[in-house]
Amino acid sequence: MILQQSTWSEVERYLTRSNGLIVPIGSTEQHGPNGPIGTDAICAEIVAMGVEAADDVLIVPTLAYGMAQHHLAFPGTVSLKPATLLLMLKDVISSFSRHGFKRIYFLNGHGGNIAPITAAFSEIYAELGSEAPRLKLQNWFLGSRVRKLSKELYGDSEGSHATPSEISLAWHAWPQAVKDVEILPKIAPRGVIRDAEDYRRQFPDGRIGSDPSLSSVEHGKRIYEASVKDIREDYSAFIRGV
Repeated sequence: MILQQSTWSEVERYLTRSNGLIVPIGSTEQHGPNGPIGTDAICAEIVAMGVEAADDVLIVPTLAYGMAQHHLAFPGTVSLKPATLLLMLKDVISSFSRHGFKRIYFLNGHGGNIAPITAAFSEIYAELGSEAPRLKLQNWFLGSRVRKLSKELYGDSEGSHATPSEISLAWHAWPQAVKDVEILPKIAPRGVIRDAEDYRRQFPDGRIGSDPSLSSVEHGKRIYEASVKDIREDYSAFIRGV
């Protein structure tokens, strides 16, 4: 069930059979020479939709802006400050909690969101105590099947930003976004992320340790299928209280 395609009465009926939902969350940020700026949101959303196609679960609109300040030296990146993202997340959680949702699962596509999401959860628990909904953060790219497949396909070329696995998945979702560009050096440098200007100095084309020239729509389909299996299992355990 997809929230933005549903009526309020359909949501009310859904609540009679389930009090859980999935919130896809990503970012709007550069992803190197061949990766769509919307990669993180696209990936989280397509995996969520794959879960919805298989199971009776409510998927709510994707939160497409995240904490991406370290990418702001690249045109097209949009970032929320950590405090802004935290407040937005608290409002989203509070809204769903008010309607009776007791288990809210955030399906994340961006590493920079992890700290603000975790902080928002802590604030909700501190404020609501035993009345708080159960909350969970899961990253689509950390499921066991996805990690195994990414290792098999890319080895050390996966890197940590503008990775071939995430770009392949985004291309599977949006094949019209495929870009054929020369990428040099093949493996991007690695290093510590600091402020935006330092990031661009260290990683001039936006990549960190990755070779996204290995990306393909075919790989994206395999990664999609693996991640949907990972998330279906994890969400089911979350709903059961495991």
